[in-house]
Amino acid sequence: MRKLFRYLLITLFAFSLLACDNKQPVPKVVFANTDITGANYAQGFELTDQSGQKRSLADYKGKVVLVFFGFTHCPDVCPTTLSEMAGVMKQLGADASRLQVLFVTVDPERDTQSMLASFVPAFDPSFVGLYGDKAATDKVIKDFKLFVQKVPNKTGKDYSVDHTAGSYVFDPQGRIRLFVRHGQGGDAILKDIRLLLSGA
Repeated sequence: MRKLFRYLLITLFAFSLLACDNKQPVPKVVFANTDITGANYAQGFELTDQSGQKRSLADYKGKVVLVFFGFTHCPDVCPTTLSEMAGVMKQLGADASRLQVLFVTVDPERDTQSMLASFVPAFDPSFVGLYGDKAATDKVIKDFKLFVQKVPNKTGKDYSVDHTAGSYVFDPQGRIRLFVRHGQGGDAILKDIRLLLSGA
């Protein structure tokens, strides 16, 4: 009887090992935008928001955070991106409160606190504009591996700023996950944000 019991125990143990071996692998999440999970750059920022409050990425923990770099005098890419994100917010419905869009200026000479306060929330009241002095701006440009170049106009009295036109997306734990190229479209961004909100 004891031998039979021991045999049954060994058999059950063997079957349990087989069951463990036959577990299906967890499918890898496939994003529409560029997956940069685990990247050793774009780790965060220390800037000031449009109301004068010091801000860091940690302030938005618990939300998916989309960070876009631009400037208020930008004629096309910046307003297009902010308009696109305003559309994404509407499509998210109740989940819109779990997404934070941040606009970081690469033109702190002209983009004052009051300028950002009137420009950024005009697209959506929840959007936040961020700025820093030259040292803080240079640091975030370096940390996020951005291309930024001031381009004087023909008269030399004014200038534009060429800059990386993509956005960076962090998950609710504050980890960098995605790079969104300009022109991908709102549907692709919406899909990826929903995946991150679901815990992907």
